[in-house]
Amino acid sequence: MTTVFHSFLMLNPVLQALIAGLFTWFCTIFGSAFVFFFKQVNQKLLDSMMGFAAGVMIAASFWSLLEPSFEFSKQNQSEWYWLPTLIGFLIGGLFLRGVDYLVPHLHLSKPIEEAEGMQPRRRLSKSMLLFLAITIHNIPEGLAIGVAFGAVATLGENADSFPLTLSAVGLAIGMGLQNVPEGSALSMPLRAEGHSRVKAFTYGAFSAIVEPIGAVIGALFVISMTSILPYALAFAAGAMIFVVVEELIPESQSNGNTDIATLSLMLGFSLMMILDVALG
Repeated sequence: MTTVFHSFLMLNPVLQALIAGLFTWFCTIFGSAFVFFFKQVNQKLLDSMMGFAAGVMIAASFWSLLEPSFEFSKQNQSEWYWLPTLIGFLIGGLFLRGVDYLVPHLHLSKPIEEAEGMQPRRRLSKSMLLFLAITIHNIPEGLAIGVAFGAVATLGENADSFPLTLSAVGLAIGMGLQNVPEGSALSMPLRAEGHSRVKAFTYGAFSAIVEPIGAVIGALFVISMTSILPYALAFAAGAMIFVVVEELIPESQSNGNTDIATLSLMLGFSLMMILDVALG
């Protein structure tokens, strides 16, 4: 196991990002496969899953993305070092708002009449609208992983690149952990709606196909333009926070399971915090 991990650390950061993205996608596939073993979703469990995912993403946004963004900006020795992080963070949120506005989608707890995004949403099935909602959610996760591994390349010969790589690995593990319940959070409701297990699994599994794609794009973008690294890290954080506040927290709190959802959020936050600090 140690040899495999050491070999991974020796790979090109873009290839590392791809492998990490594939790992998080596999975790979604694994979670989606729960539909083959359970007949229906337990709402309390689903809400706790959503809360857990929110906690992981909040912690990852700070320790894996915003904090490194500030650190890279400080290297310029400017009194305005915080500005790139602020700009990147806000643009990340605005980017997700734009995607949210343009792409037809439906949040898990909503009826199809409350689908969001531009037309032609009424021509799409509820399954496809739910699929698109989770896919939108996964875009910033893939980008965040790619940016984190791309950041390693900017420190190529710097001794600090090793802990940065471990931090990126921690981010990928955290994203993978929260993707397990996320996959089942889509496949199980689709099964409850009357779809076959195979169809529900397929929608759940492929909702995260954007993660390895986004990971490669994020890594390549940062490596080709190293000066944007503080902006890119904060951009990914802003996009993730938008998803958490706009989707995960409201959905986890909308079915009367507020306490368990909140405690699950704290558990997810604590786990990701420890994981990132320990590895970073």
